[in-house]
Amino acid sequence: MTKAKIGIVTVSDRASAGVYEDLSGKAIIDVLNEYLISEWEPVYKVIPDEQVVIEATLIQMADEQHCSLIVTTGGTGPAKRDVTPEATEAVCDRMMPGFGELMRAESLTFVPTAILSRQTAGLRGGSLIVNLPGKPKSIRECLDAVFPAIPYCLDLMEGPFLECDESVIKPFRPKAK
Repeated sequence: MTKAKIGIVTVSDRASAGVYEDLSGKAIIDVLNEYLISEWEPVYKVIPDEQVVIEATLIQMADEQHCSLIVTTGGTGPAKRDVTPEATEAVCDRMMPGFGELMRAESLTFVPTAILSRQTAGLRGGSLIVNLPGKPKSIRECLDAVFPAIPYCLDLMEGPFLECDESVIKPFRPKAK
């Protein structure tokens, strides 16, 4: 079985400058370690809120590192420097708007400001790119909502088979005929 490569990208001016520790990217790794029982390799980067840097990082992870899944955190709000969705849209061949719709709906059960979030997802070649919010608590809530669809999405894209600990997260896969 092929070991999955999963990109984790924290988009934050302050974390990339060393002003504070990146807790968000580490939260994604922790959640994925809980979900996945199949082997996987993280490809982890902390970068500033610069659209050209975000685009170059996503392209490099998809095209050169061959990450089947790339998960970003940060840069999805209404602030001027929040450009992660624009960078994602610029590099994707096709968009997957249902991911953002579900994440916002899930987040609305916790905070009324979830409508300010602009998370999205898209496909670039053999990679699924998913934008998550920046707070570790919100990361978990959003991943719990959308992750059940991710293994099957990767199956449809002929990516690596992600096996999950079903006592933690139950992926949806249609029953074989």
